[in-house]
Amino acid sequence: MSVDPGSDLLAPLTGSIAEVREAVRAAQRQGKRVGFVPTMGALHAGHASLIAAARRECDLVVVSIFVNPTQFAPHEDLAKYPRPLEADRRVCRQAGADLVFVPRVEDIYPAGFTTYVTVEGLSSILEGVARPTHFRGVTTVVLKLFQMVPADIAYFGQKDYQQQTIIRKMVADLNLPITIRVCPTIRETDGLAMSSRNVYLDSAQRQVSLALFRTLELARTELARGERNLPALRQRLRACLGSDPAVQPDYATLVDPDTLAELDTPGPRVVALVAARVGTTRLIDNAVIDLR
Repeated sequence: MSVDPGSDLLAPLTGSIAEVREAVRAAQRQGKRVGFVPTMGALHAGHASLIAAARRECDLVVVSIFVNPTQFAPHEDLAKYPRPLEADRRVCRQAGADLVFVPRVEDIYPAGFTTYVTVEGLSSILEGVARPTHFRGVTTVVLKLFQMVPADIAYFGQKDYQQQTIIRKMVADLNLPITIRVCPTIRETDGLAMSSRNVYLDSAQRQVSLALFRTLELARTELARGERNLPALRQRLRACLGSDPAVQPDYATLVDPDTLAELDTPGPRVVALVAARVGTTRLIDNAVIDLR
Protein backbone atom coordinates (compact mmCIF):
# COMPACT_ATOMS: atom_id res chain seq x y z
CA MET A 1 0.00 0.00 0.00
CA SER A 2 1.47 3.34 -1.01
CA VAL A 3 1.14 6.47 1.10
CA ASP A 4 -2.14 8.32 0.71
CA PRO A 5 -0.89 11.93 0.80
CA GLY A 6 -3.89 13.19 2.71
CA SER A 7 -5.13 16.76 2.40
CA ASP A 8 -5.38 19.98 4.35
CA LEU A 9 -7.90 18.20 6.58
CA LEU A 10 -6.66 14.59 6.66
CA ALA A 11 -3.20 13.40 7.68
CA PRO A 12 -1.26 11.20 5.21
CA LEU A 13 -1.97 7.49 5.61
CA THR A 14 -0.10 4.24 5.00
CA GLY A 15 -0.78 0.62 5.82
CA SER A 16 2.68 -0.57 4.77
CA ILE A 17 5.17 -1.65 7.42
CA ALA A 18 8.05 -1.15 4.99
CA GLU A 19 6.93 2.38 4.14
CA VAL A 20 6.46 3.59 7.69
CA ARG A 21 9.76 2.02 8.78
CA GLU A 22 11.63 3.67 5.90
CA ALA A 23 9.99 7.04 6.63
CA VAL A 24 11.25 6.85 10.21
CA ARG A 25 14.75 5.73 9.26
CA ALA A 26 15.04 8.35 6.52
CA ALA A 27 14.22 11.07 9.03
CA GLN A 28 16.72 9.68 11.54
CA ARG A 29 19.45 9.52 8.89
CA GLN A 30 18.95 13.28 8.52
CA GLY A 31 19.43 13.75 12.26
CA LYS A 32 15.72 14.26 12.91
CA ARG A 33 13.94 13.10 16.05
CA VAL A 34 10.91 10.87 15.52
CA GLY A 35 7.91 10.75 17.84
CA PHE A 36 5.37 7.92 17.88
CA VAL A 37 1.84 7.84 19.30
CA PRO A 38 0.32 4.32 19.32
CA THR A 39 -3.50 4.36 19.48
CA MET A 40 -6.55 2.20 18.83
CA GLY A 41 -8.31 5.08 17.07
CA ALA A 42 -11.59 6.75 18.07
CA LEU A 43 -9.35 9.70 18.84
CA HIS A 44 -10.35 12.46 21.25
CA ALA A 45 -8.68 15.44 22.89
CA GLY A 46 -6.57 13.16 25.07
CA HIS A 47 -5.00 11.55 22.03
CA ALA A 48 -4.63 14.96 20.39
CA SER A 49 -2.64 16.13 23.42
CA LEU A 50 -0.20 13.24 22.93
CA ILE A 51 0.22 14.08 19.25
CA ALA A 52 0.72 17.76 20.13
CA ALA A 53 3.36 16.82 22.72
CA ALA A 54 5.19 14.77 20.09
CA ARG A 55 4.92 17.68 17.65
CA ARG A 56 6.58 20.03 20.14
CA GLU A 57 9.51 17.69 20.73
CA CYS A 58 10.02 15.91 17.43
CA ASP A 59 10.66 16.57 13.74
CA LEU A 60 8.54 13.68 12.44
CA VAL A 61 5.37 12.50 14.20
CA VAL A 62 3.80 9.11 13.41
CA VAL A 63 0.45 7.96 14.82
CA SER A 64 -0.63 4.33 14.56
CA ILE A 65 -4.27 3.28 14.58
CA PHE A 66 -4.82 -0.40 15.25
CA VAL A 67 -7.70 -2.01 17.14
CA ASN A 68 -5.71 -4.80 18.72
CA PRO A 69 -7.72 -8.03 18.97
CA THR A 70 -5.37 -9.75 21.42
CA GLN A 71 -6.13 -7.32 24.24
CA PHE A 72 -9.88 -8.03 24.11
CA ALA A 73 -11.38 -10.97 25.95
CA PRO A 74 -14.06 -13.01 24.10
CA HIS A 75 -16.88 -11.24 26.01
CA GLU A 76 -15.53 -7.73 25.41
CA ASP A 77 -16.42 -5.14 22.81
CA LEU A 78 -13.96 -5.74 19.95
CA ALA A 79 -16.66 -5.91 17.27
CA LYS A 80 -18.36 -2.68 18.34
CA TYR A 81 -15.19 -0.72 19.09
CA PRO A 82 -15.52 2.52 17.08
CA ARG A 83 -13.38 2.87 13.95
CA PRO A 84 -13.96 6.40 12.55
CA LEU A 85 -10.85 6.51 10.38
CA GLU A 86 -11.63 9.72 8.48
CA ALA A 87 -12.40 11.60 11.71
CA ASP A 88 -9.23 10.18 13.27
CA ARG A 89 -7.13 11.38 10.35
CA ARG A 90 -8.65 14.83 10.82
CA VAL A 91 -7.66 14.83 14.51
CA CYS A 92 -4.17 13.72 13.54
CA ARG A 93 -3.80 16.51 10.99
CA GLN A 94 -5.07 19.17 13.37
CA ALA A 95 -2.80 18.00 16.21
CA GLY A 96 0.30 17.92 13.99
CA ALA A 97 0.88 14.32 12.90
CA ASP A 98 2.93 13.80 9.75
CA LEU A 99 1.88 10.22 9.03
CA VAL A 100 -0.85 7.82 10.15
CA PHE A 101 0.02 4.12 10.12
CA VAL A 102 -2.96 1.75 9.88
CA PRO A 103 -1.71 -1.84 9.61
CA ARG A 104 -3.91 -4.82 8.84
CA VAL A 105 -4.58 -7.49 11.45
CA GLU A 106 -2.94 -10.12 9.22
CA ASP A 107 0.24 -8.03 9.04
CA ILE A 108 0.45 -7.67 12.83
CA TYR A 109 -0.57 -11.28 13.50
CA PRO A 110 0.37 -13.43 10.51
CA ALA A 111 -1.01 -16.94 10.14
CA GLY A 112 0.43 -19.24 12.79
CA PHE A 113 1.38 -16.41 15.17
CA THR A 114 2.27 -17.86 18.60
CA THR A 115 4.79 -15.44 20.16
CA TYR A 116 3.69 -13.17 23.03
CA VAL A 117 5.38 -10.80 25.46
CA THR A 118 4.37 -10.80 29.12
CA VAL A 119 5.54 -8.53 31.93
CA GLU A 120 5.18 -10.80 34.95
CA GLY A 121 3.73 -9.49 38.19
CA LEU A 122 2.55 -6.06 37.04
CA SER A 123 0.26 -7.67 34.45
CA SER A 124 -1.60 -9.91 36.90
CA ILE A 125 -2.84 -7.33 39.44
CA LEU A 126 -5.54 -4.62 39.35
CA GLU A 127 -6.77 -4.57 35.74
CA GLY A 128 -5.03 -7.89 35.22
CA VAL A 129 -7.42 -9.56 37.66
CA ALA A 130 -10.49 -8.47 35.72
CA ARG A 131 -8.84 -8.88 32.31
CA PRO A 132 -6.26 -11.67 32.66
CA THR A 133 -5.07 -11.73 29.02
CA HIS A 134 -5.33 -7.99 28.39
CA PHE A 135 -1.80 -6.82 29.14
CA ARG A 136 -0.20 -9.71 27.28
CA GLY A 137 -1.98 -8.39 24.21
CA VAL A 138 -0.93 -4.81 24.96
CA THR A 139 2.76 -5.53 25.46
CA THR A 140 2.92 -7.83 22.46
CA VAL A 141 1.39 -5.32 20.07
CA VAL A 142 3.35 -2.38 21.48
CA LEU A 143 6.64 -4.23 21.08
CA LYS A 144 5.69 -5.14 17.51
CA LEU A 145 4.73 -1.53 16.76
CA PHE A 146 8.05 -0.32 18.19
CA GLN A 147 9.78 -2.64 15.70
CA MET A 148 7.68 -1.33 12.81
CA VAL A 149 7.92 2.32 13.85
CA PRO A 150 11.46 2.54 15.34
CA ALA A 151 10.95 6.02 16.78
CA ASP A 152 13.04 7.89 19.31
CA ILE A 153 10.19 8.73 21.71
CA ALA A 154 6.78 7.10 22.24
CA TYR A 155 3.93 8.96 23.92
CA PHE A 156 1.37 7.44 26.28
CA GLY A 157 -1.31 8.95 28.51
CA GLN A 158 -1.28 8.79 32.29
CA LYS A 159 -4.96 7.88 32.19
CA ASP A 160 -4.08 4.21 31.61
CA TYR A 161 -1.63 4.24 34.51
CA GLN A 162 -1.05 0.52 34.83
CA GLN A 163 -0.58 0.19 31.07
CA GLN A 164 2.13 2.84 30.83
CA THR A 165 3.85 1.40 33.92
CA ILE A 166 3.96 -2.03 32.27
CA ILE A 167 5.22 -0.59 28.99
CA ARG A 168 7.98 1.33 30.77
CA LYS A 169 8.98 -1.89 32.54
CA MET A 170 9.03 -3.83 29.26
CA VAL A 171 11.22 -1.17 27.62
CA ALA A 172 13.66 -1.24 30.53
CA ASP A 173 13.76 -5.04 30.81
CA LEU A 174 14.29 -5.59 27.08
CA ASN A 175 16.75 -2.70 26.61
CA LEU A 176 14.61 -1.16 23.89
CA PRO A 177 16.16 1.96 22.32
CA ILE A 178 13.12 4.18 22.80
CA THR A 179 12.14 6.78 25.40
CA ILE A 180 8.66 6.56 26.92
CA ARG A 181 7.01 9.89 27.56
CA VAL A 182 3.92 9.87 29.83
CA CYS A 183 1.57 12.83 29.37
CA PRO A 184 -1.16 14.11 31.72
CA THR A 185 -4.73 12.85 31.62
CA ILE A 186 -7.07 15.15 29.70
CA ARG A 187 -10.45 15.65 31.38
CA GLU A 188 -13.86 17.01 30.58
CA THR A 189 -14.78 20.24 32.38
CA ASP A 190 -16.55 18.25 35.13
CA GLY A 191 -13.51 16.03 35.72
CA LEU A 192 -14.42 12.89 33.77
CA ALA A 193 -11.30 11.44 32.15
CA MET A 194 -11.56 11.40 28.37
CA SER A 195 -11.83 7.88 27.01
CA SER A 196 -12.97 6.27 23.77
CA ARG A 197 -15.32 4.19 25.92
CA ASN A 198 -17.24 7.25 27.15
CA VAL A 199 -19.33 7.12 23.95
CA TYR A 200 -21.01 4.00 25.37
CA LEU A 201 -22.46 5.98 28.31
CA ASP A 202 -25.97 7.44 28.10
CA SER A 203 -26.64 10.80 29.78
CA ALA A 204 -27.58 9.29 33.16
CA GLN A 205 -24.58 6.95 33.15
CA ARG A 206 -22.34 9.83 32.12
CA GLN A 207 -23.42 11.71 35.24
CA VAL A 208 -22.97 8.85 37.71
CA SER A 209 -19.56 8.03 36.23
CA LEU A 210 -18.26 11.16 37.98
CA ALA A 211 -18.03 8.96 41.08
CA LEU A 212 -14.57 7.93 39.85
CA PHE A 213 -13.31 11.51 39.78
CA ARG A 214 -14.91 12.32 43.15
CA THR A 215 -13.14 9.33 44.68
CA LEU A 216 -9.77 10.51 43.35
CA GLU A 217 -10.43 14.01 44.66
CA LEU A 218 -11.24 12.55 48.08
CA ALA A 219 -7.88 10.77 48.08
CA ARG A 220 -6.07 13.94 47.06
CA THR A 221 -7.85 16.05 49.69
CA GLU A 222 -7.33 13.64 52.57
CA LEU A 223 -3.65 13.10 51.83
CA ALA A 224 -3.14 16.86 51.56
CA ARG A 225 -4.79 17.24 55.00
CA GLY A 226 -2.25 14.84 56.49
CA GLU A 227 -4.07 11.49 56.45
CA ARG A 228 -1.42 8.79 56.60
CA ASN A 229 -3.48 5.73 57.57
CA LEU A 230 -3.81 4.39 54.06
CA PRO A 231 -5.78 1.21 54.87
CA ALA A 232 -8.45 3.37 56.53
CA LEU A 233 -8.42 5.85 53.66
CA ARG A 234 -8.69 2.99 51.17
CA GLN A 235 -11.93 1.89 52.84
CA ARG A 236 -13.33 5.42 52.54
CA LEU A 237 -12.40 5.53 48.87
CA ARG A 238 -14.21 2.28 48.19
CA ALA A 239 -17.29 3.57 49.98
CA CYS A 240 -17.18 6.79 47.97
CA LEU A 241 -16.85 4.94 44.66
CA GLY A 242 -19.78 2.67 45.50
CA SER A 243 -22.06 5.33 46.96
CA ASP A 244 -24.28 5.35 43.86
CA PRO A 245 -25.98 1.99 43.15
CA ALA A 246 -25.58 2.59 39.40
CA VAL A 247 -21.81 2.29 39.85
CA GLN A 248 -20.40 -1.21 40.35
CA PRO A 249 -16.95 -0.71 41.95
CA ASP A 250 -14.06 -2.99 41.16
CA TYR A 251 -11.26 -1.35 43.13
CA ALA A 252 -10.27 1.93 44.75
CA THR A 253 -6.77 1.77 46.11
CA LEU A 254 -3.51 3.59 46.85
CA VAL A 255 -0.34 2.18 45.36
CA ASP A 256 3.37 2.72 44.82
CA PRO A 257 3.91 4.63 41.52
CA ASP A 258 6.42 2.10 40.16
CA THR A 259 5.55 -1.31 41.61
CA LEU A 260 1.77 -0.72 41.91
CA ALA A 261 1.91 -2.48 45.29
CA GLU A 262 -0.75 -1.36 47.76
CA LEU A 263 0.66 1.00 50.37
CA ASP A 264 -0.01 1.08 54.11
CA THR A 265 2.01 4.26 54.59
CA PRO A 266 2.72 6.83 51.87
CA GLY A 267 6.03 7.52 50.19
CA PRO A 268 6.93 10.73 48.36
CA ARG A 269 4.30 9.94 45.72
CA VAL A 270 1.11 7.93 45.93
CA VAL A 271 -1.08 6.86 43.03
CA ALA A 272 -4.82 6.54 43.63
CA LEU A 273 -6.37 4.03 41.22
CA VAL A 274 -10.07 3.43 40.66
CA ALA A 275 -12.07 1.11 38.39
CA ALA A 276 -15.79 0.54 38.14
CA ARG A 277 -18.48 -0.57 35.75
CA VAL A 278 -21.28 1.82 34.81
CA GLY A 279 -23.91 -0.13 32.92
CA THR A 280 -21.89 -2.37 30.62
CA THR A 281 -18.97 0.06 30.37
CA ARG A 282 -15.82 -0.44 32.40
CA LEU A 283 -14.12 2.81 33.41
CA ILE A 284 -10.72 3.43 35.00
CA ASP A 285 -9.01 6.55 36.30
CA ASN A 286 -6.15 7.60 38.55
CA ALA A 287 -4.42 10.48 40.28
CA VAL A 288 -0.72 10.83 40.98
CA ILE A 289 -0.43 12.60 44.33
CA ASP A 290 2.86 14.27 45.21
CA LEU A 291 3.44 14.53 48.97
CA ARG A 292 6.93 16.03 48.85
